[in-house]
Amino acid sequence: MTARIIDGVALSRALRAEIGERAGALAERGRRPGLAVLLVGDDPASAVYVRNKVRACAEHGLHSVLETHPATLAESALLDRVAALNADPAIHGILVQMPLPRHIDPAKVIAAIDPRKDVDGFSVASAGELMTGLPGLRPCTPWGCIKLIESTGVPIRGRHAVVIGRSNTVGKPMALLLLQAHATVTVCHSATADLAHHTRQADIVVVAVGRRHTVRADMVRPGATVIDVGINRDESGRLCGDVDFEPVRAALGPDGAITPVPGGVGPMTITMLLANTVQAAEAAP
Repeated sequence: MTARIIDGVALSRALRAEIGERAGALAERGRRPGLAVLLVGDDPASAVYVRNKVRACAEHGLHSVLETHPATLAESALLDRVAALNADPAIHGILVQMPLPRHIDPAKVIAAIDPRKDVDGFSVASAGELMTGLPGLRPCTPWGCIKLIESTGVPIRGRHAVVIGRSNTVGKPMALLLLQAHATVTVCHSATADLAHHTRQADIVVVAVGRRHTVRADMVRPGATVIDVGINRDESGRLCGDVDFEPVRAALGPDGAITPVPGGVGPMTITMLLANTVQAAEAAP
């Protein structure tokens, strides 16, 4: 028997229903949660992501503002727009879609966002809150991964978790969130010697490196939970993750669990963006 599949679509649907209820309660008190999305340039993938975010807001009672700007937009002009949105009481979350054109420094733009409206959870202030265990807005993808793990019913506390990847957007915050949940955490990366040695000891494996077949069947132990954050394409152009899915699913056995790609982590990222926006609206003065 193979491992059960963790259905990110179903979990996302359930969480969005709760988010819609919270948004409705705020709207009844005259505070409709508002998200501003800024898109600079004409990257096709970014345009799709932005449309999905705006549509999700409309479906769940949030107000959204989409600003599209040409790739020639000056960095100073983008910073001016962020400053204006910081001051807008109708906007509770600000998201600047990445990647930005090369002449714009993403770190400078992220730093310009009011931390109370940093619904991506990428700012230094948000990272500091996570690092020190203070409440705040969490990076959407890692937070979604935690929700997926929790949905299996397997406790995180006391378990050994291996995170493969050390990016500021997924790997590092993922490790910190697992630590907050009282897991013992090992972070692996491109310089890790004998990756399989670490993953075979893990109760939970989260892989986010953007490379197909990073985790293979001989690298996991039966009964583990595997969360695949990767988005790649196989030889036929189909979406796939960082995990060699079917062989790994078989190796995990009936006591294991695994997220598919697509349909696993992906739906959760936008869901947690909505949750962050509602949380920011609830906390707004």
